Amino acid sequence: MLGRLKDLFDPFAPYPARTPPDRYWPFMRMYLAPLKRPMVFAAFMGLVVAAVETGMIYYAGRIVDLLARNAEGPEALWSRHGLELAGVALLVLLARPVAIAVQMATLNLVVGVNAIALVRWRTHRHVLGQSVGFFQNDFAGRIANRIVQTAPAVEDSAYGALEAIAYFSAYVVGAVLVLSDADARLAIPIALWLVFYGVVLRLLIPKMAEAAKRSSEGRSALTGKIVDGYSNIETVKLFAHAEKELDLAQEAIADLRERDGEEMRLQTLMSICLAVAGGALIVGTVGTAVYLWSGGATTAGAVSAATALTIRLSAMMGWIMWVTSQLFQFAGIIREGMTTISRPHEITDAKGAKPLQVSGGEIRFEGLRHSYGKKTGGLDGLDLVIRPGERVGLVGRSGAGKSSLVNLLLRFHEMEEGRILIDGQSVREVTQDSLRTAIGMVTQDTSLLHRSVRDNILYGRPDASDAEMAAAAERVRAAEFIPALEDPQGRTGYEAHVGERGVKLSGGQRQRIALARVVLKDAPILVLDEATSALDSEVEAAIQDALYGMMEGKTVIAIAHRLSTIARLDRIVVLDAGRIAETGTHDELLAAGGLYAGFWARQSGGFLAVDPAETAAR
Repeated sequence: MLGRLKDLFDPFAPYPARTPPDRYWPFMRMYLAPLKRPMVFAAFMGLVVAAVETGMIYYAGRIVDLLARNAEGPEALWSRHGLELAGVALLVLLARPVAIAVQMATLNLVVGVNAIALVRWRTHRHVLGQSVGFFQNDFAGRIANRIVQTAPAVEDSAYGALEAIAYFSAYVVGAVLVLSDADARLAIPIALWLVFYGVVLRLLIPKMAEAAKRSSEGRSALTGKIVDGYSNIETVKLFAHAEKELDLAQEAIADLRERDGEEMRLQTLMSICLAVAGGALIVGTVGTAVYLWSGGATTAGAVSAATALTIRLSAMMGWIMWVTSQLFQFAGIIREGMTTISRPHEITDAKGAKPLQVSGGEIRFEGLRHSYGKKTGGLDGLDLVIRPGERVGLVGRSGAGKSSLVNLLLRFHEMEEGRILIDGQSVREVTQDSLRTAIGMVTQDTSLLHRSVRDNILYGRPDASDAEMAAAAERVRAAEFIPALEDPQGRTGYEAHVGERGVKLSGGQRQRIALARVVLKDAPILVLDEATSALDSEVEAAIQDALYGMMEGKTVIAIAHRLSTIARLDRIVVLDAGRIAETGTHDELLAAGGLYAGFWARQSGGFLAVDPAETAAR
């Protein structure tokens, strides 16, 4: 039954997506709002438990008074108060455990586990919707760390507030009421102690919150540097820079040590202040109770209750201090996480955006300007029309604008001026998902998901059959090596996992699986960015035929430095300094003797022959 309590709430239920607030309390309210009812109920049960606890101490004092006033022996006590004592015993045996069980079950199984899942799901969903540039400007490890650690920080903050702060507050109120019932003067030491406690918190809370935030920032920075080194371990080993990475890590660890030291200093200072205050509370309350008893103003039971209550309050202070310091630490983690989580999306779908409808595949670039916020560089007023089904190669020096053109077409970045139309529809006015679904792309820097070969190929079209998946792999000659694959867990063939970014495969194997993925996707527009650069000449020659067959009926943009891969395309566009410098077929551009002819000459006719007969003639 307990295991099913978590299912009383669905953390993955649909919700109106919006940018999370960038301030602490609005951020907390937004993510905890769906759990408001169980949280209120848990707080109420905390009050009930506190009331029962203080009632037990109050009744212990009453028992002392009953014993002191009873001069007729135990039999008279049981005959007069036996039913009352039995009722209280039953209450302690049954009501108290039930109240505690209900409170903890609500906190742990309804609020706790669901709050973590809800925050992680919603923050991940928001961050995943960020632009490519967002991820290029930060460490992937640091982004992931903020997502993962913010969720339990939110849950622990709510848990601490409900389970500790609410309980403690109710306990203090109950103690004041119990002592005031005996004599109002007994409540004075507790009132003075509360004032001192409030002053300590008022002075230290801002400093502790800031220190906790700085510690969280230091942890994220350390995680980012370590993950960056691990992710690029081959580069680290290749350049023999393990010591350099250790120095960077040591610097980050030393910085985090200083930040943690400041946080611990403030926590220690608060502990000392509260320990002194706790001692003063016990002496003040018990001393007052004894003084009033000696003057006949109160009973021995009241002295007993006052002693038990204040010792209990003082003992609770260590727990409350720990919870309070944890709340500050969690607040720092959440505030640091908000720097990533609460950023609005840079690229969003236009209001009323509709799915892209590709009828022919015509692509128009009109007055395109984009320099990534810089004054110079990038694309400079580019105009280009690619006809439906036309296969166009893009050539140019590094930085000429080839990749920028493709990134803007895919809306990985937002163009600064101009517009891009696909079959007359502006890419800004259609949904991003439909735009990218209509475009199949293979990049030079191919990375695979750390999943099975099957999952990576089916990423192109998840609903494809096994036969269609195998046909796509066969088409790009990936089926030649896939059956022989085996991972450390013993999975083989299409079930073998490829490692992070496909690190367990060779560059050519990764490229062929990426090509199979795009073949399976079968999108009407195809973008190839150095798609065969990782392949050896023999495999490339075989795959080029498959690629040209794959291009049939599609609009194709192919970026290449190896000119032999695009020489057979319908048209070649040469970019220079963000503008179109030349355009024409391979033969037309060679005859013109311009930039393209120079590129071709420097490559000695290309790495691969375009056509054997043509090569012999040259």
